[in-house]
Amino acid sequence: MQYKTRGVGKGKWVGPGGKIDEGETVEQSVKREVFEETNLILEDPELMAEIEFVFSGKEDWNLLCYAFVVHKFHNEIVANDEGELRWFKVFELPYLEMWEDDQYWLARAFLGEKMKMRFFYNKETLRIEKFEYLGKI
Repeated sequence: MQYKTRGVGKGKWVGPGGKIDEGETVEQSVKREVFEETNLILEDPELMAEIEFVFSGKEDWNLLCYAFVVHKFHNEIVANDEGELRWFKVFELPYLEMWEDDQYWLARAFLGEKMKMRFFYNKETLRIEKFEYLGKI
């Protein structure tokens, strides 16, 4: 995981990633972004979750994320200016230092469940107001 030092999520542990470039597939994007932020070369990333985030009053923060699980990779991790990198065991994730939604889906995805979800965040508190399970992918 990556401890964000800037931007949306600053001060939180998040999975490495970023925006999909024009002409890229989601899988190409995750491979590129993870390499840029960690130096890891991913083999066969598996799409586990499509998560939509809705921030009332901060519409420019709204986004659709794709979460992958990877079992094979190459290279050693090397952090960049995005933030510190650290490995965690699935049941030792630092949920209190992560986005609140992670507790509802992340371990389930690591354990093999594929899902679509939508989370609505309060613009003032940045806490979840409600969430919806939208089915399996």
